Amino acid sequence: MTLEFNLQFFASDGPGGEKTEPATEKKKNDARDEGQVAKSKEIENAFSLMAAFVILRVYATIIAERLLGMFRLVYDDIPEYIKNYEGRVNEVSIITLITEVFSQVLIIILPVMLVSFIVSFVCDVAQVKWHPTAKPLQPKGSKLNPINGFKKIFSKTALVELLKSILKIVIIAWVAYSYLRKNVTGFFLLYDMSLNSGIANTCNILINMGIRISIAYLIIAFLDYAYQKWKYNDDLKMTKQEVKDEYKQQEGDPQIKGKIRQRMMQASRRRMMQELPKADVVITNPTHYAVALLYDADKYDAPVVIAKGADYLAQKIKEVARDNDIEIVENKPLARMLYANVEIGEMVPAELYQSVAEVLAFVYHLKGKA
Repeated sequence: MTLEFNLQFFASDGPGGEKTEPATEKKKNDARDEGQVAKSKEIENAFSLMAAFVILRVYATIIAERLLGMFRLVYDDIPEYIKNYEGRVNEVSIITLITEVFSQVLIIILPVMLVSFIVSFVCDVAQVKWHPTAKPLQPKGSKLNPINGFKKIFSKTALVELLKSILKIVIIAWVAYSYLRKNVTGFFLLYDMSLNSGIANTCNILINMGIRISIAYLIIAFLDYAYQKWKYNDDLKMTKQEVKDEYKQQEGDPQIKGKIRQRMMQASRRRMMQELPKADVVITNPTHYAVALLYDADKYDAPVVIAKGADYLAQKIKEVARDNDIEIVENKPLARMLYANVEIGEMVPAELYQSVAEVLAFVYHLKGKA
């Protein structure tokens, strides 16, 4: 006959043990407070890029009109802004012209920037939820250690990031090359188009190519998010000893809690034994259960259980009952029902009134009570 044992149960759980246990909620919350979350920057970049090209697609006409208006402002109204006074240029007029041009450019690019910012913010919140923390901004000596810096440069994470960047460049370049190869004839037609038509056709090709690049970038971003999620959970894994230590910190040492419960039970039993001499009757099993009842018509509407116990405690209850001249009545079904359904300090339920009343009547008859 052979016995099989899983040897991992006998493995060392010391601080250097193998991290095989998934991170607890407390470990994840602590890591989150430190700014360590499962987050992919590629998600934000991809959606922001997609949003920018979609905005260009929708508002391309408006943007073109504003650009033409800006060129008219610069070239048609230069004589109104720049004047020659004794061979010198009016610097105030130049500053006014530059300010006007920058304001027009800002009006053109502001919607694109605003939408990209909102999309980036939403992607960030969707990945890690809203939980701002300033701990990552706190200065740490480890960040200034050059050895740690070199370790990061030549770490496995840095190698993965390098491979990911190369893969991203290759995929995006392939998407752009494939689209331009299919639409290269559109550039040869520019010779036969007017300036406005040529610009519109070129912008249309570039925007379509940008949207396709954004879609490819989104696929890369979701794959990167899955990898970051896996890496985050893997980095936070704990040893069995760490799980035990954390449980002790949160819930307390099981041995101490057991001792506290034991002392509370002992105190409860002492109080119960102190109240036991007031009982009118003790109903027994007779060997396994004992339940002591008290009936005071002035205080209670029904008899009250003031003590109960099983096995050893039941014998102690009966000993105290004999010492205090309390009647002990054997009634197996009633004793089991009272022990299982009525807690100490509770009144007897209505369905047991008849059985309990008969016992009390018998006891009162023996003692000559009404």
